[in-house]
Amino acid sequence: MTYSVAVSGASGYAGGEILRLLAAHPEVEIRTVTAHSNAGQPLAEHQPHLRSLAHLTLQDTTPEILAGHDVVFLALPHGQSGRYTDALGDVPLVIDAGADHRLRSPEAWAQFYGGAFHSPWTYGVPELPVAAGGAQRQNIVGARRIAAPGCNASTVSLSLAPGVAAGVIDPSDIVSVLAVGPSGAGKSLKTNLLASEILGSANPYAVGGTHRHIPEIRQALLAAGDPSTRSGTGRGSGPSTGSGTEGDDIRISFTPVIVPMARGILATSSAPIAPGVTDAQIRDAWESAYGGETFVQLLPAGQFPRTADVLGANTALLGLAIDRAANRVVVVAAVDNLVKGTAGAAIQSMNIALGLPEATGLTVNGVAP
Repeated sequence: MTYSVAVSGASGYAGGEILRLLAAHPEVEIRTVTAHSNAGQPLAEHQPHLRSLAHLTLQDTTPEILAGHDVVFLALPHGQSGRYTDALGDVPLVIDAGADHRLRSPEAWAQFYGGAFHSPWTYGVPELPVAAGGAQRQNIVGARRIAAPGCNASTVSLSLAPGVAAGVIDPSDIVSVLAVGPSGAGKSLKTNLLASEILGSANPYAVGGTHRHIPEIRQALLAAGDPSTRSGTGRGSGPSTGSGTEGDDIRISFTPVIVPMARGILATSSAPIAPGVTDAQIRDAWESAYGGETFVQLLPAGQFPRTADVLGANTALLGLAIDRAANRVVVVAAVDNLVKGTAGAAIQSMNIALGLPEATGLTVNGVAP
């Protein structure tokens, strides 16, 4: 069976990456591409690298145009995709690459995003450990509505969820610092993202607990671990983070830094080692979680990834260090923010939901140099 697909926001970075990956997918037909201000223009004017799709013209993003497909991808800024939800009720599978359906907490949405709150959808990070055992993919099977992750959020969550699930780290003192490419901020013109502003410079942003992906990380880590099994912290211990979600024992200091690379995330995350945990138990937690995974791979001890290693790939590479002097576990993760961080996760989730082989249309191989 060939599935008909429509992609909204097709002139942007996320929409363009969804199209690039779908163009190599043997089970789909890209029938419709839509945009807002760019409607009526050839797709090739905005995505000139997509030569196999040069025959397509951007149409208006309306429910009527998006309806009638087997799969619809919404690659729109936060606050925009939610308004299409009810109107697309007859579409068998809708995948939102925006933020509108990621959060379960209305309070967290109001604090970090604002505007109308929309019901949460199945979270599209298949490899993420879940407290009931196994991984999030079991919840994606047969899903009709999927929320693709925020790229920074899924990178940090995948980095630390095995430690939370196994109870080998204390999640009340997580610190994550990320080097990120500006493509994660979208394609809209912004002065602070001009080449003359970022070349030769590193620029922190959303410092001090204000980044919108923080409640998404906390939500994912809460889902990964049973609070009663955690070492070193109890449910509700310590002051609340004020994020408006349950699980106040999960606290994170999150600092992203824009660096002059078009795409990519290098996330360095650390957390205290739980009392009485051995080095072998720590490494076993990550090996057990990801040992059988295709797209999330733990590197051998002493090795750490580079963003160049995952360019264009649907791969998250993790390096694990145990710093006994500081009593912390350190995980360094590299992903391509537009692939594994967004479009790749969306298509991987689509494959699972439709019962297709999970890796269809996706690759673990990066592009080098």
